[in-house]
Amino acid sequence: MNSRINTDSLAFLVSDCARLIRTAFERRILVAGLGLTAGEARTLMQVAAINGSRQLDIASRMGLEPMTVSAFLDKLQARGLIERQPDPLDRRAKRIVLSESAQAKLQQIDREVCEVERNATQGFDQGLQLQLHDALCAFRSNLQKVEVPTEIERELRPVD
Repeated sequence: MNSRINTDSLAFLVSDCARLIRTAFERRILVAGLGLTAGEARTLMQVAAINGSRQLDIASRMGLEPMTVSAFLDKLQARGLIERQPDPLDRRAKRIVLSESAQAKLQQIDREVCEVERNATQGFDQGLQLQLHDALCAFRSNLQKVEVPTEIERELRPVD
C-alpha cells in the first residue's frame, strides 16, 4: 500500500506556502522593531481592512478564537492604535476602529509585507506576479463560496 502524500498537490503547496509566508512575516515584524507582535500586526491589518468591524468578525476572518483576538485588541488599544466604540445595532457589541495614530504603524507593517512578497516572488516577472495574484483571488473566492459545515456536521464526522 502506497501511503505517500503528494507534496506537489495544489492543497499541499498552498498550505505550505501560507505557512512559510506567515513565518517570514513573523520574522520581519520581530526584527523591524515596530513594538508589535506578529499577531498584533495581523490584527491591526484586519481592522484596517474593514474598519468598524466587530471583534467576532475580526476573529472569524483571522481563524482565531474571539478571546485571542480580544487580547490582541487590548494591546493595540493600550498602544493607542485602535478604539472600541459602541455598536449602534447591538448594545453588547463593540465596533473596532483605527485611531489616527494607526496609519503610521500600518505603513511600517506594509513595508514589511511588501518585503516578504518581494522575497517570495523573486524571479517572477510582472506578468507572472499578476497571474498569480489573479489566480489566488479566484481560488479564495471559490473557497469562500463553499458552505461551512455546521457544528452538528463537525461533530458527526469520523475522527481519523
